[in-house]
Amino acid sequence: MPTKKLQPPVTGEDHIEGNQQAQFTLLEYGDYQCPFCGLAYPVVKRLQRHFGRELRFSFRNFPLIQAHAHALTAAAAAEAAGLQGKFWEMHDIIYEHQNRLMARDLADYATTLNLDLKKFDQDMRSDSLLNKVRADFMSGEISGVDGTPTFFVNSVKYIGPVQFEDMRLFVESMRETRVSI
Repeated sequence: MPTKKLQPPVTGEDHIEGNQQAQFTLLEYGDYQCPFCGLAYPVVKRLQRHFGRELRFSFRNFPLIQAHAHALTAAAAAEAAGLQGKFWEMHDIIYEHQNRLMARDLADYATTLNLDLKKFDQDMRSDSLLNKVRADFMSGEISGVDGTPTFFVNSVKYIGPVQFEDMRLFVESMRETRVSI
């Protein structure tokens, strides 16, 4: 049954960028081909700059494969890059080139990041990697995600416009209510 609380909470198994001991955790369920996620990308970057060490950011895959033909492949590329320690770099490149997500484009990004291309290609097709993407998706469904992007701050679902000022105020409200993960 879907909830408005994050299930499971962010753990060391998640991709986390920023201060591990941060007061605030911003988690996004995203689809690399979703235009709204593309619009949210610079908002998240701005929130990260604004809050600095007070905020850590985590990302879980929620590819909407019925609507976005390249979403699953892009998620696999980010996860495969992550197996070589370059998840966030691939995440950023994909969002910065969201209109170029064909297999050849993803391979070019892997080359740009100096990844082992043979390993990258093998990992993109591995069952364990695809199971990771599926597990992210399932956790989103359990948490009440019904579209992308969907954000949680300290495990509380954010419902509002994906704009810097609105999200900044929501994050700061977590300080006042002392909600934690």
